[in-house]
Amino acid sequence: MFGVVRPCRHVMCGSLFKEWMAHMCGLCLTLRAEHGQAARLVTNYDGLLVSVLAEAQNPERSPHRKAGPCALRGMRSADVVDARSEGARLAAAVSLLLAAAKTRDHIVDRDKAYGRKLVAVGAGHMADRWDAAGARTGSALGFDASVLRKAVERQARLEAVGGLGLLELTEPTETAVAAAFAHTAVLAGKPHNVEALGEAGRFFGRLAHLIDA
Repeated sequence: MFGVVRPCRHVMCGSLFKEWMAHMCGLCLTLRAEHGQAARLVTNYDGLLVSVLAEAQNPERSPHRKAGPCALRGMRSADVVDARSEGARLAAAVSLLLAAAKTRDHIVDRDKAYGRKLVAVGAGHMADRWDAAGARTGSALGFDASVLRKAVERQARLEAVGGLGLLELTEPTETAVAAAFAHTAVLAGKPHNVEALGEAGRFFGRLAHLIDA
């Protein structure tokens, strides 16, 4: 699991923490249901915000269910967002696309184990599968995965140039997150929220980029 927004039991009230965990576990289980057990590795704290936003706008389109025991929950059952939820499915698509991009970055930079040829080849194939799976699920929901893909490509080019201003460097991340946030309004049937959520996504994307830098 990775991302900058993480739940903290010490500062969140019990009910809010439970709701947040319902989305995190729901995302993990949606990845498993749609893309297989290994896909759970890409569970992304930031990606699950998409699921949270979709449910906040239209709870009726975000069904829940009771999940069985899980080792990460101390073998306890829990209320989770169901894999039928379009918000959870969009979160899964975004998580897969981001994981594919991050893995490819590691390969290009030859980070640690990725510097080994066999590891790099295997990771590259895995990234291709995640990218294709994310695009497939995104397309089924009316989300254009090329927005995220192009943002990743543009980010790499900008970082290679050097000497650019802060907002120029954060623009690709802002654009990608804005697209994902805005699409939650489409899924929720709340088109009047598209602009505001796009703006929120841009600012969150900027913040996430700076924290991850």
